[in-house]
Amino acid sequence: MRQVFAIQAQDTTAADLGIRARGQDLTAQAIRTAYEQDRSIVRNWFMRGTLHTIPAEDVGWVTRLLAPRVLGATRHRYRELGLTDDLRRRADELIGQALGTHGPLTRAELTERLAVIGIAPTGQAPFHLIRHAALTGLLCHGPLRAGEPTYALLHDWIPATAERGMTGEAAVAELARRYLAAYAPAGVDDFASWSGLALGSARQAWRDLAQAATIVTDGDSAVLARQPEPAGEPGPPDVRLLPAYDNYLTGYRTRQESVDAAFEARVWPGGGVIRPTVLVDGQVLGTWSRGRAITVDPFSPLPGQVQIEVAREVDTITRFLHPPG
Repeated sequence: MRQVFAIQAQDTTAADLGIRARGQDLTAQAIRTAYEQDRSIVRNWFMRGTLHTIPAEDVGWVTRLLAPRVLGATRHRYRELGLTDDLRRRADELIGQALGTHGPLTRAELTERLAVIGIAPTGQAPFHLIRHAALTGLLCHGPLRAGEPTYALLHDWIPATAERGMTGEAAVAELARRYLAAYAPAGVDDFASWSGLALGSARQAWRDLAQAATIVTDGDSAVLARQPEPAGEPGPPDVRLLPAYDNYLTGYRTRQESVDAAFEARVWPGGGVIRPTVLVDGQVLGTWSRGRAITVDPFSPLPGQVQIEVAREVDTITRFLHPPG
């Protein structure tokens, strides 16, 4: 997880599948243990104000770095919903008291308590107030309860790590380094798009890393400065079934290198949807879906060895989602 740093996590199952695709022999139970017992990973609103899972040790400094820009960008929506500064402050206090008294609560349970200060249970106001509490460092996602997310006080859930980390330009540079460790080769525009930081801040981080000889630039892209790994014997194709909204497609400004333009509409059908994809040696060659069974929809006929690897992935994901016994 530290190598990947952040997993897109709007959907809990998709997030688990995103972690699975980047690990080895991981089970859904092992991932749930990391969330709820070890508390080594945390799901919350981070990059671009969207839900991601990141290492718990990084929650504090990443929130302090990214949240102010997200909160600023959301002010117009707060005004539309009538969520004044005072009302948001009162909501934070109420949410903090409720979680401190009762422990992790679901969105519905927090929404019910927000009604005390006049927040209607319908509409988007409860969601924005819960997210506001997360962006201000008050809460994070806690354990699942009957498959439904709950929220917990951040300092109760990960008390030893929430305040650690750097600030200012050092934090931006560290986020850029983490990004490149997972996504390189990538450009500064990609980093700004992924993180939600201002382009000027992203460029300063690029300059800082270049001056420290941390990155090597080549035109518009950069990689971490490290010795190339020796090439091994060619093996079977690298085939992975990536989940919906996967980092591989959301971690860059564009993904023209990975998805043929003729098939973009099959990956991005509209309405903000990003479908699960079949990735073969870095190229998206199809989509897939999960219902009673996993269905693979390639863009064109797949070579025999690729079909074998796809079948293995289908079997692995089926066992991951529906473990025997």
